Amino acid sequence: MVVDPPKGFAAAEPTANGGPELGPTEDRGAMAGSCCASRRQVRRCLRANLLVLLTVVAVVAGVALGLGVSGASGSITSDRLVVFAFPGELLLRLLKMIILPLVVCSLISGAASLDPSALGRLGAWVLLFFLVTTLLASALGVCLALALQPGAAFAALNTSATLNTSATQPTEKTPSKEVVDSFLDLVRNVFPSNLVSAAFSSYTTTYEDRVFNHTVVKVPVGKEVDDMNILGLVMFAIVFGVALRKLGPEGELLIRFFSSFNDATMVLVSWIMWYAPVGILFLVASKIMEIEDVRLLFTSLGKYILCCLLGHAIHGLLVLPLIYFLFTRKNPYRFLWGIMTPLATAFGTSSSSATLPLMMKYVEEKNGVAKHISRFILPIGATVNMDGAALFQCVAAVFIAQLNQQPLDLVKIITILVTATASSVGAAGIPAGGVLTLAIILEAINLPVRDISLILAMDWLIDRSCTVINVEGDAFGAGLLQNYVDRVKLQSSEPELIQVKREVPLDPLPPTAEEGNPLLKSHHGPAANAVACEKESVM
Repeated sequence: MVVDPPKGFAAAEPTANGGPELGPTEDRGAMAGSCCASRRQVRRCLRANLLVLLTVVAVVAGVALGLGVSGASGSITSDRLVVFAFPGELLLRLLKMIILPLVVCSLISGAASLDPSALGRLGAWVLLFFLVTTLLASALGVCLALALQPGAAFAALNTSATLNTSATQPTEKTPSKEVVDSFLDLVRNVFPSNLVSAAFSSYTTTYEDRVFNHTVVKVPVGKEVDDMNILGLVMFAIVFGVALRKLGPEGELLIRFFSSFNDATMVLVSWIMWYAPVGILFLVASKIMEIEDVRLLFTSLGKYILCCLLGHAIHGLLVLPLIYFLFTRKNPYRFLWGIMTPLATAFGTSSSSATLPLMMKYVEEKNGVAKHISRFILPIGATVNMDGAALFQCVAAVFIAQLNQQPLDLVKIITILVTATASSVGAAGIPAGGVLTLAIILEAINLPVRDISLILAMDWLIDRSCTVINVEGDAFGAGLLQNYVDRVKLQSSEPELIQVKREVPLDPLPPTAEEGNPLLKSHHGPAANAVACEKESVM
């Protein structure tokens, strides 16, 4: 009788002694399978994070390319620089093209999908988060500047006369603005007089010197400047979305239109983001090539640069993740890895508004934030949340005060904190937007505005770091709000369902015998009914 070999062993083979030898084929197959599985996991991981890796490599390659070309050929002519920077300019134009439909449609659909009471509650929580983080960033910037003394080190070097870069501008042209006029302009932009013009212009106050009674008087004059009034568009979209919800069934068609428009816009974003690594490479390289002497800038303004970058690193890698962890008990660095591509895009484009489409997509797909939350919070955050800009403005204000050897008492420090937090709300989400609001802080504490030219010399680097922190704060705000909404749903799911059932018009039917059964009051009802109630509560 022939006995089959046991399972897990190959057929018996004769050995040198003539006896059979059993081979463990299952163990070998398991080892081969594990190797193949690990290779598949590596390929799957690389494929899932390919865009992240390409974007980070593009940033590093852009820095190396810019330094290499500057070192090899010295200064490059302006016409060649325009041609070299054209791929990066194309990326900026593509992203800015998406901003207007994305902000308006996402906010209208997001506001219309939320209950008015929930809308006010969520808005209050997110504004409180933005206010607290901006105050923390401002306080961190002031503390670092007072500890490291960047202005005193720069005054000792006395190299301000040798700074000669194309990024600097004549100090006489730096506009100074009164604090009251800045806040009045902020309120005026919240309520635009023309919705169409708000898509490409915003209101600002300038000053003209006029002679009255043989004396020269500075008179405020309002005018429209070429800059999208995102604050006014945000306000209109939120109010319009609430109005559509109040219409009930009559407004459902228009809500679906804006929702579909927003989904189509996100498809365009997914196509554009594959071009982002190429554009970022040329954007970073061209900005470095614009500087005539990079080494001189870093040696003369080294402590100021260190102070700003160290503050941004502490706020972005410690403060914001710690706040997220304390409220959610989740790993904040896993959340950060999910938005690595938008962060790298923010560094390359130096624009919070241009990064908004990518941030929406990655927060929803990688970090599990609901669409109605991300499309409601992120456009608001891109307008009012400027943690990086507030930190940079505080460091710059203390730097200029130390440069002019003016002591800062407690009242001036509090003035810097409050003014930086308030002025960052209306800062434009465009490159060098924070420098424009720095003049407000300098005027508030009676510091010379002419020294902003020193800040402009390194703005090409600091502004990119500011943008990364700004968009990171927006993303963490959306994640915290998603966690808050999930906890509220878990705690009060039964009262919400009872309220929805009362709001839904039902046909007058006689009560069945099952309705009196107390067992049906448990949470484990039919899935289809729960889904139906949820959908009715959304609409």
